[in-house]
Amino acid sequence: MKPKSLSGTARRRFVGAGLLITGLIFSLQPLGGANLQQPQAPRDGQNDFDFEIGNWNTHISRLQHPLTGSTTWVEYHGTSVVRKIWDGRANMVELEVDSPAGHVEGISLRLYNPQSHQWSLNFANSRVGALSVPTVGEFRNGRGEFFDQEEFKGRMILVKNVWMDLTANSCRFEQSFSDDGGKTWEVNWIAVDTRTK
Repeated sequence: MKPKSLSGTARRRFVGAGLLITGLIFSLQPLGGANLQQPQAPRDGQNDFDFEIGNWNTHISRLQHPLTGSTTWVEYHGTSVVRKIWDGRANMVELEVDSPAGHVEGISLRLYNPQSHQWSLNFANSRVGALSVPTVGEFRNGRGEFFDQEEFKGRMILVKNVWMDLTANSCRFEQSFSDDGGKTWEVNWIAVDTRTK
């Protein structure tokens, strides 16, 4: 029995379907010699703050009135002492600085979460006596970035903390605020630390 010939439209559909199936089969075949990359395990960052363990001289510049257009900065000088806790998975910072504007004593408790592979940074000063909203983040390529959302003068803003310029004997920390959802950031706290011992 002679098979029926296909009309032009049916023939195009048949050829198109064949090409689609052939393409799918080919795409599912492993490429010869190609290495399929396995997803990378999350980076273990539990020792990311080890660079800062020890005693430091610190110079702080603080923007006096953030998010007001102010350009007046206050300078502080003092010390910070950083102690390792839980074999590096946490640490405690004791800060004490002075300026003509006054004396500041603060502590920072930094905690590493082994499930998320991120740090939370929690600050308190002696004047308030309560921990701040934690900024959460991690280090990548020698730079640490940490974020939170908190109330500032009755408005919710974004806060960013950045650790940069890390060496064995120096480091820089900057805090910035954003009141436009992160489109722009205003730096309001800069700390430059140099190791004493």
